[in-house]
Amino acid sequence: MAGAHLRDEDRRALRLPWLVAGAALLVGLVIGVVVTGGGSDDGGAAADVVADGGDLAARAVLDPDPARAGVAVARPDPGPITLAFVGDINAERSLRTRLEQDPAGFVGPFADLLRGADLVVGNLEAAVTAGGTAIDKEFTFRAPPSILDALAAGGVDVVSVANNHGLDFGASGLEETLAIKRSRADGMLIGVGADEDEAFAPYVAEVRGHTVAVIAATQVIDGDLITQWTAGTATAGLASAKRVDRLVAEVRATRERADTVVVFVHWGTETEVCPNSLQQELATTLVEAGADIVVGGHAHRVQSGGRLGQAFVGYGLGNFLFGAVSTESAKTGVLLVTVDGRSIEGYEWRPGRIVDRVPMPLAGDDAAAAVDEWNSLRSCTNLSG
Repeated sequence: MAGAHLRDEDRRALRLPWLVAGAALLVGLVIGVVVTGGGSDDGGAAADVVADGGDLAARAVLDPDPARAGVAVARPDPGPITLAFVGDINAERSLRTRLEQDPAGFVGPFADLLRGADLVVGNLEAAVTAGGTAIDKEFTFRAPPSILDALAAGGVDVVSVANNHGLDFGASGLEETLAIKRSRADGMLIGVGADEDEAFAPYVAEVRGHTVAVIAATQVIDGDLITQWTAGTATAGLASAKRVDRLVAEVRATRERADTVVVFVHWGTETEVCPNSLQQELATTLVEAGADIVVGGHAHRVQSGGRLGQAFVGYGLGNFLFGAVSTESAKTGVLLVTVDGRSIEGYEWRPGRIVDRVPMPLAGDDAAAAVDEWNSLRSCTNLSG
């Protein structure tokens, strides 16, 4: 894949012979330059690079130009990237007004943090449609197509509608959602499709030399809507994590073409701050299938995250741009995970508080206390720090 770097296991297999060959080639090249007192531009460039020191030999590769075959040149290691994840988003009540009056500022103060990340993923808890008819259920959420541009302006790259509100506005709402999805060249909308292949298809992007893939699915669908809402071989709908075999198959297939595989799941029990057994079982299954990061939400509460073997799991992102009716539901934040291929280099919870449906970053003692609480919640997970 153009721009993709080698995965860790590939690097280990190839590193030693390249170290030897690359070092030998570079030494020979530099000696030639010194003896001749300069030589070609290529030799001068190589000498300059060697003078910089570092791990050049480990990163040397043969130049593909046949005219320069056998000449070692340096290609930069892409280094780690930072992925950001945010929780539930909709456009209800004051958020609809905010979207209409200030789309560029819709995301609010967290936008600066999101724009600084390399890739940002969120959960759009609504049917993306200006029309449709609300189905018969207690809560139905709808967001106009303009919300996607507003989220993009605030730093969000991809959103999932694979959740228990993605089809709240019926068949015509689904039809419009699919039309909006296909109209966007950025592939921003995931987790829904005219059939299961489209619904499960990952968002794939080249991010500073890394190929990152994000698969979305929901483990939460109202019992009487499971059949109607689940995408099938010839039926439109959502990517359902209840179809574990299908989700696992997508993870395994995606593993073959991506450096970093993310699964963004709608899961959990509402108002609970600890993951349920279904979340923990699914997380383990997805990691064993090849996922590097498994993260999501639904509980409208912040749940903790940590390491599951070599992977990272974040159980609950809480609300983000969403109504908060209690102190607990107002707890919010941004989850940052730094990765280099399959290696989880680090992670961080940046906490906030929802004020009038907009997430506001915390600072000072308030932020430190919220981070301590987030870490303490790891005790009820199957994760390590």
